[in-house]
Amino acid sequence: MLLEGKVSIISGIGPGLGQELAYVFAREGSDVVLAARTESKLREVADEIARQWPERKVVICPTDIGDPAQTQRLVDTTVAELGRVDCLVNSAYQPPPFTMFEDADMESWRKAFDVTVFGTLTLTQQVVPAMKAAGGGSIVFVNSMIQKKPLATQSGYATTKGALTIAARMLAKELGAHKIRVNSTFMGWMWGPPVEGYVEYAVSQGQDRDAVIADITKDIPLGIIPDDADCANAVAFLASDLASVITGAELNVNGGEIML
Repeated sequence: MLLEGKVSIISGIGPGLGQELAYVFAREGSDVVLAARTESKLREVADEIARQWPERKVVICPTDIGDPAQTQRLVDTTVAELGRVDCLVNSAYQPPPFTMFEDADMESWRKAFDVTVFGTLTLTQQVVPAMKAAGGGSIVFVNSMIQKKPLATQSGYATTKGALTIAARMLAKELGAHKIRVNSTFMGWMWGPPVEGYVEYAVSQGQDRDAVIADITKDIPLGIIPDDADCANAVAFLASDLASVITGAELNVNGGEIML
């Protein structure tokens, strides 16, 4: 198991990649602390972990990532109940509405930055003392290929993710002396509830299912839409001791659609 004996905080638990991160980390041996705003979703995921991996310790902590008091409570709860923090997966985000830049409401961008950037970085800052006390740790930022393959109407989302890219590089430099590694994964299309919903909507509008999927995969060398669970595996690898000499890395996890 890649993460046997570890204690991991995972933010952004939800349908799709968020829940798969929780399952993969539990499968690979980590006790997990699950964070998201929706308590019912946290309980659903925790119950599934308890069913499949009853030996794992699972703590749920409803958390608004944009509230520094709540993220501090998340860290404090983890240390109080599980003793330490070895891994932090920053998966929570809140994109602004998808509009052309000239039509964008900058206030919506500010709100997105409050969550995706400042909320994530506040949680990261708050977890550093616990990782230092544990003798090191691993932080993984779940990023997006949107900043490497720009799409019209998504400039706000891409800009928040771009800020996290630079932050991760800087933190890798600053925290390396404390044996805290910081890496990023760049996700593309992922087969899970959000993309399944996109495909189903296109079909409901009269499009052929195979044609919709072919349009998505035409630029993906592997010829598939990567599965959420497979993408979560890449995060688990970077969090694990197998990646003990990897920090400051930016790993493309998108079937080869982007190779930069």
